[in-house]
Order: sequence, then structure tokens, then C-alpha cells
Amino acid sequence: MQDLTTGSISRHLLKTASFMLVTMVFQTLYILVDLYWVGRLGREAVAAVGISGNLMFIVLAVSQMLGVGATTLVSHAAGHGDRNRALRIFNQSLVLSAGVAVVFVALAMAVRLPYVNGLSADAQTAGLAADYLLWFIPAMGLQFPMVVMAAALRGTGNFKPGMIVQTATVVMNIVLAPILIFGWLTGVPLGVGGAAIATLIAIAIGTVWLAFYFFPVESYLRFKRHDWAPDLPLWRKLLGIGLPAGAEFALMAVYLVIVYAVSRPFGAAAQAGFGVGQRIIQALFMPAVALGFAVAPLAGQNVGARKADRVHATFRTAVTLVAGVMTVMALLCHIAPAAMIRVFSTDPEVVAVGDEYLRIASWNFIASGVIFVCGSMFQAMGNTMPSLIASLVRLLLVAIPAFMLATLPGFQLWWIWYLTVVSIAIQMGLVLLLLRSEFRKRLNFGTAPLPHPVPEAMPAR
Repeated sequence: MQDLTTGSISRHLLKTASFMLVTMVFQTLYILVDLYWVGRLGREAVAAVGISGNLMFIVLAVSQMLGVGATTLVSHAAGHGDRNRALRIFNQSLVLSAGVAVVFVALAMAVRLPYVNGLSADAQTAGLAADYLLWFIPAMGLQFPMVVMAAALRGTGNFKPGMIVQTATVVMNIVLAPILIFGWLTGVPLGVGGAAIATLIAIAIGTVWLAFYFFPVESYLRFKRHDWAPDLPLWRKLLGIGLPAGAEFALMAVYLVIVYAVSRPFGAAAQAGFGVGQRIIQALFMPAVALGFAVAPLAGQNVGARKADRVHATFRTAVTLVAGVMTVMALLCHIAPAAMIRVFSTDPEVVAVGDEYLRIASWNFIASGVIFVCGSMFQAMGNTMPSLIASLVRLLLVAIPAFMLATLPGFQLWWIWYLTVVSIAIQMGLVLLLLRSEFRKRLNFGTAPLPHPVPEAMPAR
């Protein structure tokens, strides 16, 4: 365990964020390399992977729900100096994630074909998306326990295991993807399905590998079988913190479904252009995401230690850092958007849509970065509902007008891009107001009890 309740705030942020950034760089590299190889298969293949990738936001939503609860409660327990409580939280989080994984895979497999048929612009795209999801859904199911293990370690200030394992799985994925897609060495090309199989193999190895960090007796967190019996009150606490945070990612998935639905009349090229643009934005946002992962345990341990001044300092430092980084990323999207799109597709129609999308979407980069930091602060304080409220407001500001605009003569996709920029600016203003209120309520510790106390656990064995 690393004590984050003392020492330089900026040094802790930069150190922990650097660990996460290494992981994010490799994950993003995988996303881009995978998209690069799939792009060699044509616009329908790119569109198919983009449509399939929408389900990844559901996975992110559920894994965020599980991971945020684990990180928050473990960091509170660690900051309060209660290892027994941290152990129980970790083991209960793992049991819960395993159950959720089984349910997710079963449901996703059941709706796989109706989902791709409903969103794809043509039958070929739908068929490719179905092939991809056949292997990608089990891979996503394995993400849940893997995310919880890494999240619990982050709560103790230990970022290295997650960084090492996730980076290694990404490297494996990068190596395997072209071999399976094009049949290099094997002579059996599997197309887009090969990309998903590569992901499944890499994540399966990574999940087993990460589990080995919890076997040594000296580990701060380790597996304890007698803590595996379902503890429903603790599950409610975990989900009470994590569910609103996870719902935010679900709202992102809803937004993507809306975009793909209104873009269907524009064909596979438009869907592919938007899909490539989305992947590039995910890559550009990795510093903000890494910083957010660093903010939550840092602020969370200080909430557990009742050090309000350090919680405030964490927020100020993080906002300054994220604003600077996202300014650079926004400028990049204004300078060379088409060049970035052409790396993954040379189709003129795909490039035109992606270029336009990146230029407009980049105007909300700074606001989105600030929103992400605020969301991490809500997680640290154990109340993610305000962040969900702000995200819901944003979705409503996009969804209703989007469908109305789509019925107008001369409708163009860039209308939706500008609508999104305005909605995110409003979301940022709202989330800052809500965070200010949350600071007043939750950082006036006095003699208040530990946020979200957990029933006393049995002594560690």
C-alpha cells in the first residue's frame, strides 16, 4: 500500500497518473493498431467494428460501476488504516463482478443478432459485426473481474500491477490481431472475427496473471474464501457508489446509438467516419483518463483520513493539468484531422466525415476533461449521483433535438456535432456547481463518521 495522505499533491498525481498513462498508451495503441488492420478490410469492416464497439460502453458502464465502488471504499478504508475492512471490500467486489460477468455474457449473446441488424447500414456490415461480437462478448465478460482487481489495488495506491498486466495484454493483442485477421503464419484468415479472438486470448491471460498478485500472504489485499459468501448490505454500498458512475458510461452508449441511428441514411461511409473519429478521440483523451484514475484514490484516501485541504488541493491541481493537456489535443484536431483519419481509412467519404467530426468535437475537449476530473472527485467522496444527473441533462439536450433535426429537410450530421459541443459546455457548468455543493456537505468532517462505513470484518488470516 502507498500512503497518499501525506506529501506533495502534484507529485502524487503525476506519479500515479504516469503509471496509468503507460497503460492507456498501450491500450490506445492497441485500439488504433486494431482499427488500422481492420481498415484494410474495407469500410463495411470498419463500420462493423464501430457498431460492435458500442457495446464496449456498456462494459465500461458496468465495470465502472464495480470498479468505482471498489476503489472508493478500499481507499477510504486504507486512508482510515483499516486493512480488515479493505480485504472484505475487495473480496466482495470480486464475487459481485464474477456474477455480473456471467449475466452480461448471457444477455449480450441473446441480443447479438437483433442489435447488429438494427444499427447496421447494410447486410454485409451486420454480418461482419455479428462475427466480431461472437468472440468479443466473452472477452468483454472477462473484463469485469480484471477491472475490479486493478481498481482495488488503485484504492491502496498501488498502480504497478495493473499497469504491467494490462500493458502486456495489449502487446499480446497487437501481435495476435494481424496474424489472426489475415492468416499470417496460420494460412487461415479470420477477418474481423480474428481481431476479436486476439482480444479474448489476451484478456484471458491477463485476468489469470493479475490474480496471482493476490495470492502471497504478505499482500495488502489477497483472496479470502470466507469473505466470498455474498454480503448484500456491502453490495448495496458498492453499487450505491458505483451505479451512478456506471450509468454515465451507459448514457455514452445511448448517445452512440443515437448517432448511429440518425446516420444510417448516410450509409456505411458516414458510420465508419464517425467510428474512426471516436477511436481517435479515445486516444487523445488518454491523459485525461489517466489523471482521473489518479485523482479518485488520491482524493479518496484523504477523504478517509479527513483531510479536506488536501482534497481541495487535489481538485485544483488536477483541473489545471487536464485543461493544459486537453488544449494541446484540441489544437491537434484543428491542425491535422484529415491526416489522422487517413491513417485508418483512405476512403474519401470516410475521411470527409471524420475530418468534420474531429474539428467540431475538439471544441469540447477542455470541458470534457474538467467534467472527467469532477467525476473522479465525486467518486472519491462516495457520491456519484451528481455526476450522473449532469450527464443525464447532457444526453437529453442531445437526444431529443437530434431526432427532431433528423426529420428536417437538408439534415446534416454536423448539426449533431455542434449540438454535442453546446450540451457538454452546459454539463460542465452544472457539474462544477454540483461539486461545489458536494464539497460543502462532505468535507466538513467535524466528528462525522467515515463515509459509507462497512460492517466490521473478521480479522485477516
